[in-house]
Amino acid sequence: PAHTGVFQWMLKLECHFTDGSDRVRLVERFIYNREQLVHFDSDLGHFVGDTPFGEIQAKHWNSQPELLEQGRVQVDTFRRHNYEVSSPDLESR
Repeated sequence: PAHTGVFQWMLKLECHFTDGSDRVRLVERFIYNREQLVHFDSDLGHFVGDTPFGEIQAKHWNSQPELLEQGRVQVDTFRRHNYEVSSPDLESR
């Protein structure tokens, strides 16, 4: 049953690997009460608003070059590294 006064804020990270570790795409989804407000797509290199409020957030976050760079760098430093470390185990399954 639905609970009044209960709110959920969720950040969902997705890594999409194509052609091994040569092609890595990161998607960060910002969700509030089951509605995606805004997301970052590393292929685009910026935030995209999915709701009117999300558009405001995306505009604000996209105006911060260091925040955009952080999202782009995560693909190479964290995501690609984790793929290279875990791929032998994943491929054997």
